[in-house]
Amino acid sequence: MDALAHSFTHRDAAPLERRAPSHLGARLVAGGVNVAVLSRQADAICFCLFDDRGEREIERWRLCGREGDVFYGFVPHVQAGARYGLRAEGPWEPSRGHRFDPQKLLVDPYATRIDRPFRWSPELALPRYHATDTAPLMPLGIIEGEVAIGPRLEGSRRAPNLIYELPVRAFTALRDDVPHEMRGTLQGLMQPGCIDHLVHLGVSHVELMPVTAWMDEPHLVNLGLTNAWGYNPGSYFALDPRLAPNGLSDLRAVVAKLHAAGIGVLLDVVFNHTAESDLQGPTLSLRGLDNATYYLHANEAPGILVNDTGCGNTLATNRPAGMRLVMDSMRYFVERAGIDGFRFDLAPVLGRSESGFSAQSPLLSAITQDPVLRDVMLIAEPWDVGPGGYQVGSFPTPFMEWNDRYRDDARRFWQGEFGAIGAFATRIAGSRDIFARSHRPPSASVNFVAAHDGFALRDVVSYSHKHNEANAENNRDGSSVNHSWNYDVEGPGPADVEALRTRDVRALLATTILSLGTPMITAGDEFGRNQQGNNNAYCQDNEITHLDWAAADRSLIDFTAALVRLRARLLLYTCDEPLHGDAGISTKPSAAWLRLDGSPKQPSDWIDGDCLVLLNAVAKGETLHRAILAINRAHQPHALMLPETRSGWRWVCALDSATGECGADMPATHTLNARSVCVLIETH
Repeated sequence: MDALAHSFTHRDAAPLERRAPSHLGARLVAGGVNVAVLSRQADAICFCLFDDRGEREIERWRLCGREGDVFYGFVPHVQAGARYGLRAEGPWEPSRGHRFDPQKLLVDPYATRIDRPFRWSPELALPRYHATDTAPLMPLGIIEGEVAIGPRLEGSRRAPNLIYELPVRAFTALRDDVPHEMRGTLQGLMQPGCIDHLVHLGVSHVELMPVTAWMDEPHLVNLGLTNAWGYNPGSYFALDPRLAPNGLSDLRAVVAKLHAAGIGVLLDVVFNHTAESDLQGPTLSLRGLDNATYYLHANEAPGILVNDTGCGNTLATNRPAGMRLVMDSMRYFVERAGIDGFRFDLAPVLGRSESGFSAQSPLLSAITQDPVLRDVMLIAEPWDVGPGGYQVGSFPTPFMEWNDRYRDDARRFWQGEFGAIGAFATRIAGSRDIFARSHRPPSASVNFVAAHDGFALRDVVSYSHKHNEANAENNRDGSSVNHSWNYDVEGPGPADVEALRTRDVRALLATTILSLGTPMITAGDEFGRNQQGNNNAYCQDNEITHLDWAAADRSLIDFTAALVRLRARLLLYTCDEPLHGDAGISTKPSAAWLRLDGSPKQPSDWIDGDCLVLLNAVAKGETLHRAILAINRAHQPHALMLPETRSGWRWVCALDSATGECGADMPATHTLNARSVCVLIETH
């Protein structure tokens, strides 16, 4: 490294008097900072200090202490606000997975704040001996003082009444009640109008799509596009400056505001890959510190990266370095920001080793036993593109899981597919076939019909085919199997067609929120947002993904809010137990499937059909509470014979999605409207 020392002071950082610090990263202490960096293969690590503007490297300190894989040292006179990076010296042997290059300035993987976003530049990917110093192209870490432990929301592990998937930038970009300088940021999200909307909907937990710093993929930069979602991380600690100009304090403030409103906060985290991508990708952090240790490589060819994520690389979460990085990041956000839980993108990576996926993998086991993490909400996206990558139902307690079988079976039923009724019934009854075998409750199934990935809910009923031309990949990207329909008009249609689509959206929202399990909707689906038929809008940071609040269907918002209140009112959803019995007196929730004439459904009835009638009962004390969930996907109404009531009781209608009526006790009728979800409650 001495050859690079001509423009700054080069010093040795004194080893600490005691052993290596228990923490990694740069921690402010009296008189300076303690620095610790994990690298098994490096020969030397340097802490590089920059001027106040982050333009010039002024000092470089070699970390002279080493204990095992941790390099460490004390750098004096460094104060809060100082900017820094790392450099690593070691072998350049790509065939063995080693890609050390001291010309590459590296972001400390434990930096809690950076001074600018990651930006792609071809120079970041140049091989050693062809490269120039990348410091001018890189964000710098900012030294911060110790952050106090953040507040926790009482009861944040309760079964969620509604998870609301929220992209911060898209949610706030077009809101008139958010100041212009705060639009697209976490500061914008904490504005009263945003909080009021979430409270009105009855949201119990928001799931913030990635907020840690990310980089736009090189091919997007070349196309003039940007990453709108953030699933391409450059850091697992530092928040993206575009979302959080003030770093963690912005997230803490949002969490405090949401907690004050009774809303828990989940982070969508991407612990499966990084923005360093494949071997043609940039060197930003982990690749330069120890590529062979932090990433998985092929056993027979150590220079070849394993690509179980489809993103170019795979974080080695089965090794101590990767495990520690993931768990330290999670603890940081729980303890320092008050986060209530996590949704794990491509979660099988967290449980896969060389022998395949296991629910008892070291990382999954460590998370569920950790005293800080075992009590937070854990949600897996249970699939990736690696071997054995589809693991729905395989994660351990207390993990919840995104249930794509719910999404597909619900769409198939409402699309009118022959034979879909049985699978649909299983989904709305809690997907017992998936989760009960491991003795997990219905809430383990996160039920959704639309999410960030795929069609928006309105597009499910407006497009039969994807329309991803704006992504500049000739419409090749995104799934071609969507189980969607368009009422014979692709895209925007005349008023009568749009009215039919709105009716279907209400039915789909009612299906999602009133199924047994944990309901989830994506921001804007409650008011009819669309993505112009784009089912892979990750690169559309524009009007395709930004929520158009001016065009929001306010009546649909109110209908969704009423659905959530109805769910909270019905005892069935508070029990979080599988259905049993035949809707008689029971200490557990019981249910029976009925024909339209009120008689029990027979095996032959499950071959096909348009209607489902579920009679359920929950005993509370001496009282039996009965309700009916009735669904009709047909384009014509059907007569329904209601079961006899107890003496002095009567059936009232609490929901008819076809008319948009929800929450009022209306006189029960014997007709199921076309394309409708109906809830009837026995009352006296």
